[in-house]
Amino acid sequence: MKLFQIEEPDGSPVDPDAAGIAIGIDIGGPLAEVAIAVGGNAVLLTDREGFSVDLAVPDAHDPAARWQTLFEGARLRAERTLGRPVTHAVVAVDQSPAPAWVDTLTEAAAAAGIDLIRVVVPSTGEAPALAAAILAEDLAPRSEPG
Repeated sequence: MKLFQIEEPDGSPVDPDAAGIAIGIDIGGPLAEVAIAVGGNAVLLTDREGFSVDLAVPDAHDPAARWQTLFEGARLRAERTLGRPVTHAVVAVDQSPAPAWVDTLTEAAAAAGIDLIRVVVPSTGEAPALAAAILAEDLAPRSEPG
């Protein structure tokens, strides 16, 4: 499934102060998965051939700099695919995270230009990245119409 954006015919520039897109990131496996939801329908984002981004998940005890690299890669994948800035994310993990780890993830995401909205453990049976993307869509700040 490919996503595309329809713009108004006048070609109005995007408000630089407007909130960007919110994504879901699953870090519960060896490689992170990135997803976007629109209208409650979520889809995994993949790299185009020849433009792959390494989304290897660091160890939970790794420093924030390693996690920052992961968040930068997830943001890059989403922005390349969607052609819009990514500013927010919900992260899905496979087990309840320690508060210190959530702090590390929040710090790393902020350094990568992403506001980490929440860290969640999705229900059994849900695809974690997709569940995180749907939650991110629901919780992300919305731009007020001008």
